Amino acid sequence: MRVLLVGAGGVGTAVTRIAARRDFLAHMVVADVDLGRAEAALAALGERRARFSARQLDACDQEAVRRLLVEERCDVLLNATDPRFVMPLFRAALAAGADYVDMAMSLSVPHASHPYQECGVKLGDEQFALARQWEQSGRLALVGMGVEPGLSDVFARYAADELFDEIEEIGVRDGADLRVEGYEFAPSFSIWTTIEECLNPPVVWEKGRGWFTTAPFSEPEVFEFPEGIGAVECVNVEHEEVLLIPRWVDARRVTFKYGLGGDFIARLKTLRELGLDATAPVTVRDADGRPVRVSPRDVVAACLPDPAGLGERMTGRTCAGTWVRGTKDGAPREVYLYHVVDNQWSMREYGSQAVVWQTALNPVVALELLATGVWSGRGVLGPEALAPRPFLDLLGEYGSPWGLREEH
Repeated sequence: MRVLLVGAGGVGTAVTRIAARRDFLAHMVVADVDLGRAEAALAALGERRARFSARQLDACDQEAVRRLLVEERCDVLLNATDPRFVMPLFRAALAAGADYVDMAMSLSVPHASHPYQECGVKLGDEQFALARQWEQSGRLALVGMGVEPGLSDVFARYAADELFDEIEEIGVRDGADLRVEGYEFAPSFSIWTTIEECLNPPVVWEKGRGWFTTAPFSEPEVFEFPEGIGAVECVNVEHEEVLLIPRWVDARRVTFKYGLGGDFIARLKTLRELGLDATAPVTVRDADGRPVRVSPRDVVAACLPDPAGLGERMTGRTCAGTWVRGTKDGAPREVYLYHVVDNQWSMREYGSQAVVWQTALNPVVALELLATGVWSGRGVLGPEALAPRPFLDLLGEYGSPWGLREEH
């Protein structure tokens, strides 16, 4: 398989380190708007870099992306950029006749008059609008194939296939006990994406009602995470699983709740109150007094430390998982399927901090399944549309197995 990886940030760099150890990869072109960043990602591979090359590429330039896919004879485009760039990359892959994989879907737009009751443009709507064109092209767009969304969706399909006869509720639950030494506030993942998903109206799905929205940080609950992480308060957050799982898995209710913590929530609310979550440019003046246009959210991101560089200061574990409640053989059953990564382990083994490594692992596993023909399909599909068992088995081969806890 020949892959065009767009984005050489923390997740993209972790992708190269994971893929370099697998035989399915014939060649990976690592492209970034900053060529130096792409080259730095490859330099860290040492003797494993022979199957990799670096290119400069603007993810907004759809035609340039299409040309590079064709020139490099790439079978698939792996999108490791933030969600702003989903659609030009998605369309470029379709135009080039390549498959496509991403870890976050096209952006939502809140309902104009009732944002906390009704959906406007939902996550992924722009991509699913082109599903027929993808089907007619015979190519596959595998969307939401990170850890959350991604592995969490695989867990949902596995639960439906092998653990339950009927499912009452599927709830993705994410929590961690990560700490970053020397910083009062240092998010372990892209603050741009974190603001987007945490401050937008969360989406809930219920059978008979469909998709609807609620207020940010609503329905708090304390969830007990495994492997020593412990109890973490989780709240409703906008996330792709709620838009993906009901398309392929039969359940009466689907939610996503994130273990943010009171301090993190307070900081996000402050950003919202100050207008610093906005993406539309505002006019400010540079050091010479000249007016320049900048996005407040981009300024926030620029002022915070790069999450990819926090690994040496970080301790603890991160857990992604899917809680499922229903019945099996006529009896009630409740389980939590999960995947835990310890930051000390991921730094020692790969030189990548736990959150970005966990996110990067899953699209590489998916690429291997596609390259070997174990997974296949056409159109726009989520992870739950494909067989879960081969994916979960391959996680163990990558040295990062998953777990299952029976709830009582």
